[in-house]
Amino acid sequence: MNTFSLQTRLYSGPGSLKALGRFTNKHIWIICDGFLARSSLIDTLRAALPADNRISIFSEVTPAPTISTVAQGIEQMQSLRPDVVIGFGGGSALDAAKAIVWFSRQSGVEIETCVAIPTTSGTGSEVTSACVISDPDQGIKYPLFNNALYPDMAILDPVLVVSVPPAITANTGMDVLTHALEAYVSSRASDFTDALAEKAAQLVFQYLPVAVRKGDCLATRGKMHNAATLAGMAFSQSGLGLNHAIAHQLGGQFHLPHGLANALLLAPVIRFNSADPRAAKRYARFAKACHLCPDSANDTASINALIQHIGQLKKACAIPAPSVALHEGRQSWPQRIPAMAKAALADVTLKTNPRTADMDAIAELLEELL
Repeated sequence: MNTFSLQTRLYSGPGSLKALGRFTNKHIWIICDGFLARSSLIDTLRAALPADNRISIFSEVTPAPTISTVAQGIEQMQSLRPDVVIGFGGGSALDAAKAIVWFSRQSGVEIETCVAIPTTSGTGSEVTSACVISDPDQGIKYPLFNNALYPDMAILDPVLVVSVPPAITANTGMDVLTHALEAYVSSRASDFTDALAEKAAQLVFQYLPVAVRKGDCLATRGKMHNAATLAGMAFSQSGLGLNHAIAHQLGGQFHLPHGLANALLLAPVIRFNSADPRAAKRYARFAKACHLCPDSANDTASINALIQHIGQLKKACAIPAPSVALHEGRQSWPQRIPAMAKAALADVTLKTNPRTADMDAIAELLEELL
């Protein structure tokens, strides 16, 4: 039996920050990173909140939020006891906010509303039951899945992403495509997640290169913002796969941006998974849904077209080759493969991969990457 639920109320489009006008006479706690706390975007957020609210800010979030950051946030939340928590920023800030609220609620600290406001178009964390917390001492990222992690509200205002630099736009956009692809071939995929994943991928192929080249185009930014959320809805219901299981290790071991790590792995993982007949047919259908090949193309030709177009998309977005992206880790790469393969095998995202991958298979993929 499949289940499908949409638990987050969504507000989208230019001006959607106005939805914050519903909060009056509240203690609002904003969770973000230090850069955003000092940027003009925090002023934009403050201006959207009625003046009678009391606002506090927790700005200790770092890329790939750590266990210690979450613990620090929980301690501060227990002290402040806010009415509303707003996660404001990229996936790291949203994940940190969701984790802090979730663990705090388990210890008896309740809030009225958890709001997610993304300032990048990538993780889809604003509508997912997932978050990723890292342990820098062990070099491991821990993906957590629980329905209690869904934010109550999400606001997708493209005004907040027009200033995102090209490289970050490219990396986060490739993360969206990876979410859509993995949701589509997942062992738990359904007609509902297929529809979301197909639309998300169509938007990425059409609009990501434009967003990278012309970041101030509000309409294009809006399309990519929507794509990220659609893909987030898809994988939150269907799960992810091998691509993310390995990408989490590249991020944990080499501090590679998550979207970039995913982008480097897309073609090798597609080739590996395509040995499974069901997955091969799903990839072929995906390519046709995105108009990457003729409807008459056979599965092999369709999969090749998918890999080719992903390569073209990466080139258009200036995604570096693995040897360039992982240059600093080249010397220690062979020694780290066993630990990365073991950790990937234990990663919860691997459970819904369409083809079984053992430690040897993962190690082989890692060896071939460089």
